[in-house]
Amino acid sequence: MAEFTHLKADGSLHMVDVSAKGSTERKAIAKANIVFPPEIYPKVLAQDLPKGDFLACARVAGILAAKKTSELIPLCHPLPISQVQVDFKFLPESYALEITAEVKTVAQTGVEMEALTAVTVAALTVYDMCKALHKGIRIENIRLVYKSGGKSGEVVLE
Repeated sequence: MAEFTHLKADGSLHMVDVSAKGSTERKAIAKANIVFPPEIYPKVLAQDLPKGDFLACARVAGILAAKKTSELIPLCHPLPISQVQVDFKFLPESYALEITAEVKTVAQTGVEMEALTAVTVAALTVYDMCKALHKGIRIENIRLVYKSGGKSGEVVLE
C-alpha cells in the first residue's frame, strides 16, 4: 500500500500516482444537515427569504463546487465528472434541511471528495441565503454515506 500514501520517505507530501489503476464507474453520496432556530423555520419552509430561491442557488453552488474540488483540496485529482445531483429534504421534526449530493464518474480514483465538497458548499450557500433571518443556523453532520467502484467496491456508511 505504500504506493498510495501521500507522504514521501522524507515526509513531504505528493499527489498519489493512480496511473496503474484501471478506470471504473464510481459513485459517491454525501449528506449534510442544516438546523434552523424554530422561530425562523416556517419562513425557511415557505422559502420566503429576502435573497430569493435559496434552494436553486445552493444546488448550483454544490454542482460548481464538485467540479472545482481539485482546485480547492490540494492533493485531489481533477476528474471527469459525469453527473452531479444535489437534492434537499425538509425535516420539520428537527427544524432541519438535509442536503444530499451524488457524484458519478468513470475514472481511476473516486469522487468522495467531490460529493463532500458539493454538500458543504451547498450548505454554506443556504447559510448565506438565510443568515439575515437569524445567526444561529448550524451546519451539522457532513458525512459520506455511500461510495462504489474501484478496489474497495461498494461501501455503505448510513
